[in-house]
Amino acid sequence: MLRLTWVQPEDLIGHELRQAAQDGRAPAAVAAVAARWRAAGGSEAPPRAGASPQPASRYLRLLAGDLLDELADLPGGLADDEPTDLGAIRALCPDWPSPVGTAPAAPGHVETGSAQAGPPDAGLLEDARLEAAWLGRAVGCLLGKPVEKLPLDGIRRLARATGNWPLNDYFTALGVPGELAARYPWNRRSAATSLAENIDGMPEDDDLDYPLLNLLLLQRYGKDFTTADVARLWLDELPAGRAFTAERVAYRNLLDGVEPPRTARHRNPFREWIGALIRADVHGWTNPGDPAGAAEQAHRDATLTHTAGGVHAAMFGAAVIATAAGTGTGGDRPDVHACLRAGLTVVPPRSRLARAVREAVRLAHEHDDFADVVDRLHVLHAGTHWVHAVPNTALIAAALTHADGDFTGTVCRAVSGGWDTDSNGATAGGVAALLAGSPSALPERWTAPLKNRLATSVGDFNGVGFDTLARLTRTTRLEASRP
Repeated sequence: MLRLTWVQPEDLIGHELRQAAQDGRAPAAVAAVAARWRAAGGSEAPPRAGASPQPASRYLRLLAGDLLDELADLPGGLADDEPTDLGAIRALCPDWPSPVGTAPAAPGHVETGSAQAGPPDAGLLEDARLEAAWLGRAVGCLLGKPVEKLPLDGIRRLARATGNWPLNDYFTALGVPGELAARYPWNRRSAATSLAENIDGMPEDDDLDYPLLNLLLLQRYGKDFTTADVARLWLDELPAGRAFTAERVAYRNLLDGVEPPRTARHRNPFREWIGALIRADVHGWTNPGDPAGAAEQAHRDATLTHTAGGVHAAMFGAAVIATAAGTGTGGDRPDVHACLRAGLTVVPPRSRLARAVREAVRLAHEHDDFADVVDRLHVLHAGTHWVHAVPNTALIAAALTHADGDFTGTVCRAVSGGWDTDSNGATAGGVAALLAGSPSALPERWTAPLKNRLATSVGDFNGVGFDTLARLTRTTRLEASRP
């Protein structure tokens, strides 16, 4: 029996009830909907999987659809502080940024296809930084893949069992006691390709598929792409089975004739989850030194699938990455703390995401042991789904802060904090590697197993090298910026 994940109405309603409580919709009305669902025999949302084991009755499925629509009509209580509209977001951000710097450039040489002059090695320097960023994203994702969906305690026990705690290397199944392995099984889809003993190149993952899609997006439509252009590209290039949570619902909505940006809201309880954030890197890489431009680009991408906190997370990530890709006002590269501050300038300051990031950064400064930071974050965000954008973005900010830009420290902290381990490792690793500046600055034990080879089902990219992706990212930036 095929139980398609993330789209069955009877599996969505529990998530939508949680979402309604979190975004402040009328509590009494939400409670009444929940009571009707339970009285009819409806179940809670699947705790970690995308579908319940058995399909609901026809009656329950129809009821779930009706209740999803009823919940969608309830006014949100946080809309004033957490808008989705870009103009409203900008109006709430008193320190909305201006460009502070660009990729390495100076008078003397003009790159092919570029109106911007630079020294003969400018392109090579940018390629090195971008290759490091791609590699860092892949390493962090790969580190987190085998423990995705595992509880925090399980991640810690598995690492300790092999002498890898505090986390400092890829996970391994070698030496893990059978009882522990049975209690905390590795991620089923990832175990065969992402444990230290079987890594053979970078396996496919949506955390790498979306950057590839966004390269195609900029190649086809330029930097002035619209949200509808994102939708067109997905229908052309993204296999439906490679989309999950909010992206899968939006994809289904497109096939049902729902137009963007309603695709993000219609029966989509995952619209504040992490999906838009994992699509933000290319928007940052192609707007070096321009966090506002990166955030606006990320906004047009994110609103196909997300609202409010989900959009804010994508804008925050893009602004952080754009700042890391640029230079400071004095020509120096910014440190990780400046990048995080820049990220907050494009997020409404009274939003849940901004408050969570500020608190995470504070905790990271106050505690020497990162495990204490993680424990506190898990208490603060108890009851929020493990894929929600707010706690995961907070964890990324905490990991970057606590590691002070160190690459190994960053990816290991991000993954050891639990929740959406592969996505958090990918985003944090991409930022830290970009700041490191070149592939040679990343420890070989992390990068060598990738064998400069990425597996994907997107376009013609399967088997592509990270050095090739770096050059392609730079040339795409130049071409997409042309008037």
